[in-house]
Amino acid sequence: MKNNNATFDIQRYLAVMPLFSDLSNEERARLSEGCQLKRFSRGEMVFRTGDPCDAFYVVVVGQVKLFMLAPSGQEKVIEIVGPGQSFAEAIVFLDIPYMINVQSLADSLLLSVGKQAVFKEIEQDHRFSLHMLAGISKRLHGLVHDVEGYALRSGMQRLIGFLLRDVEQDGQIQSGVVTVSLPVSKATIASRLSLTPEYFSRVLHELEAEHLIEIDKREIRILDVRRLASYGSQ
Repeated sequence: MKNNNATFDIQRYLAVMPLFSDLSNEERARLSEGCQLKRFSRGEMVFRTGDPCDAFYVVVVGQVKLFMLAPSGQEKVIEIVGPGQSFAEAIVFLDIPYMINVQSLADSLLLSVGKQAVFKEIEQDHRFSLHMLAGISKRLHGLVHDVEGYALRSGMQRLIGFLLRDVEQDGQIQSGVVTVSLPVSKATIASRLSLTPEYFSRVLHELEAEHLIEIDKREIRILDVRRLASYGSQ
């Protein structure tokens, strides 16, 4: 992991992020003093469960996975976070160590936002508190949606929903052929969807046998979007 603040305008980056865009230049300047830009190589750990929590993070470039380990050593991926997204915001308010593990899935550039800088800004401007609460609430809503999916949707439906996650427009399913790229390994996606890698692969090949998709490594060509969406509801 390397720090690299010298060649990056942190204050300008904060200005285009929804979480910080409503702050004044003066407020962003104060906050930026508590930020650090950090580079992580693919596979490098950002932090581990039990490490002291001194910041939350924003992904500038690259991708990280948030995961937990069972006593058996089995990994459960909680979330995959990409550019412009943040993580660990809620933990900075709990005064406890990090509760999850975070690992870089690619060469990544992360912005750490220092805990003390956040607290100082909250004391000076209540609007910043509201932005933080909004961000945390959005994350909580996403986790509740995940739990709902695990409880009420079959593994097949969860996988199809993942493939179609970027295909919907204004609540309507597009028609025709669409190609999607799996952002990470199939094993990582399987863990994210609470599926075994074996089941994940079996469902993909079932969909291919039904002429709904074509598989080319991480490229998935959806041959008929509407049929695939309907297949998931059967």
